[in-house]
Amino acid sequence: MNKLFILNVSAVTDGEIKPQHTLVVENGYISALLPNSQVEELPADAQILDACGAYAAPAFIDTHIHGYAGFGPETAREEDLLEMSLALGTCGVGAFCPTLYCGTPEQMLRILSATAGAFGKEKGAKLIGFHLEGPFISPAKPGVMKPQDILPPRPDLLPKLYEAAQGHIANITLAPELPGLEPIISFCKEHHILMQAGHTNATYEEFLQGARQGVTHTTHLFNAMSPFTHRAPGAAGAVLMHPEISCEIIADGVHVHPDIVGFLGRVKPPQNIALVTDALKPTGRPQGPFTANGEEVVLEGGVWRRKTDKVIAGSALTMLKGVENLTRFGFSLPQAVACAGAVPARLLGLAGRGSLAPGQTADVVLFDKQFNLFKTILTGRLFDPAPHH
Repeated sequence: MNKLFILNVSAVTDGEIKPQHTLVVENGYISALLPNSQVEELPADAQILDACGAYAAPAFIDTHIHGYAGFGPETAREEDLLEMSLALGTCGVGAFCPTLYCGTPEQMLRILSATAGAFGKEKGAKLIGFHLEGPFISPAKPGVMKPQDILPPRPDLLPKLYEAAQGHIANITLAPELPGLEPIISFCKEHHILMQAGHTNATYEEFLQGARQGVTHTTHLFNAMSPFTHRAPGAAGAVLMHPEISCEIIADGVHVHPDIVGFLGRVKPPQNIALVTDALKPTGRPQGPFTANGEEVVLEGGVWRRKTDKVIAGSALTMLKGVENLTRFGFSLPQAVACAGAVPARLLGLAGRGSLAPGQTADVVLFDKQFNLFKTILTGRLFDPAPHH
C-alpha cells in the first residue's frame, strides 16, 4: 500500500499539542509523526492529504452508545450494526461498544446471537464488544429502563449472554449493592469484562465495597445513581472522592450541568474520565418519527426524551461535540481528546489505540479550530464527514 502523508496537522496526542507536524500512515498503521521541517521529498506514488493546520487526534472511542443514524443493536440485525459502524466512521469515531438496554433474557440473547456475526466484518468504526447496560441493576434507579426487565443477579445468565455474543462482551453495567453478585464479578474478571457501577442506589460504603471487588468504573456519572449529599455521599460521592475510580461522563450540558463537568475535571484525574455519548438510535437522523428501545422519543432541549412522560431517554451527542463541550466546560484540548480516546482505550485494554505514536493503528480524526469535522482516517482509509455534520 502507498504511504499516506497527512501534512500540516496540529497533532493532539499524549497530553500535548504538536503544531506544524506531518503524520505518516503505512499499511494501516502510523509510521511517523514528524515536524514539517523534517519531512523530506515525498515519494512520487504517495497519497497526500493537506490538513491545512487542522487538529489531528486519535479517532474517538465511544464505549457507551445505543445507536446512531437510525441503526443500533436493538433491531437484532447484523447489517444494522455494520451500517452503524460505517455511519460512526463518518463522524470521527474509530471504535465503539454497541450498548444493549435491559431486556428480558430471551430478548438480550436474541439480539446478541443475531448481531455477533458483525464482528470482523465492519468497514467503518471497529466493534470492540457489546456493552450490556443491565439487567442486574437497581429497580430504584431504572432511568429509562423498563422496570419489568430489571433482574436480580442470576449467575447462570451472564455465561449464556457471553456465549450468544460469541465472547464479544466488553463491558457491563451493574449495581454493586445487589446481593449475589459475586459469581458475576468472578465471571467478568475471568473473561476480562470491564465492570461499571451504574443504575445504582448504593450507599457510599456499598459502592466502595463494590470497587474493592473490582467494579472500578462508573456508568454515566451522576445519572441514575444515588446522589452526593453531605450526610450520605452515595455513589456519586464515592466517585468524586476516590481518584482511582474511573467514570463515564455525558458532556452534552444537559445530563450533567456544565459547571459540574468542569468541577469533575478539577477534582478527578482526567485520565480516569471517559467521554461517552450514550446516543440513541435516531441520533444524526434529520426526520422522525424517532424510536429508541421500542418507544417513541422526541428531541427536546438537546436530549432525547420519552414522548409519553418526557423522561430523558439518552443523548443526541456526538463524540466530537462532546470533546468541544469538554473544552468549553474547563478541560484543556489534550485532556478532552484523551477522555475521548486514550482513557477508553486503556480502560478496555485496547493496545494500539488512543495515541498518534508510531506503531499505533492509523485511526485519526481531523477537525478545525471551530470543531468542524474535516476527515476521519480509519486504518488508513479516508472517510468524509456525513452530510449532517
